[in-house]
Amino acid sequence: MSLIETFFNYEVLWLSLPALLRGFWNTLLLGIMSIAIGVPAGMVVGIIRLYAPKPVRLLMIAYIDIMRAMPMLVMLILIYYALPFVGLRFSSWTSAVMAFSIIMAAYSAEVFRSGIEGVPRGQFEAASALGIPFLLTLRKVILPQAIRIVIPPTTSNCVSMFKDTSLASTVALPELLKEANNAQALHANPSPLIGAALVYIIFLWPMVRLVSVLEERYKAERVR
Repeated sequence: MSLIETFFNYEVLWLSLPALLRGFWNTLLLGIMSIAIGVPAGMVVGIIRLYAPKPVRLLMIAYIDIMRAMPMLVMLILIYYALPFVGLRFSSWTSAVMAFSIIMAAYSAEVFRSGIEGVPRGQFEAASALGIPFLLTLRKVILPQAIRIVIPPTTSNCVSMFKDTSLASTVALPELLKEANNAQALHANPSPLIGAALVYIIFLWPMVRLVSVLEERYKAERVR
């Protein structure tokens, strides 16, 4: 059997296409849900990390550091396989969304912390001199500027999140990689795995380029 017939078997790819599309939809949904929960949660954690009383700040620092050091796969296994031993049992979907959101929030918290600290301190001082309350200053003055700073790294984190969704196959969630593995076993041919790789590239490549464009635009704005 030739290389083409082994890895790019068009007949096998065509037969596997429904499964790959079904897996891609699950991957897309899982990634969007995790990002939609993780990024706002990370913003809140980042703000608490900066401005809460010291004991709470230390708690947030511990959460951020531990979750950033925790491999995604380990978090998935802990939630899906370990928690049932203490009476907490979640479905594959719930476990995956929880694991990805928790990790995403930790990374986003550091991004937002850096973004807020990147806003000149004079902005706070000017708002305080005008008698604007702290929370209103944060919402109306600081966060709009910080969000412009955090967009490129947040987009990069989103790309990494979509790639990490392939780990959800370990908790029996039928995302793209698991569907490709099932199709590969059914047809005894690795072409579905190549198809899954192509789907990832087609989907994520534009996002990777978007990160580069945003970074260049941000650098140009900083220079001006």
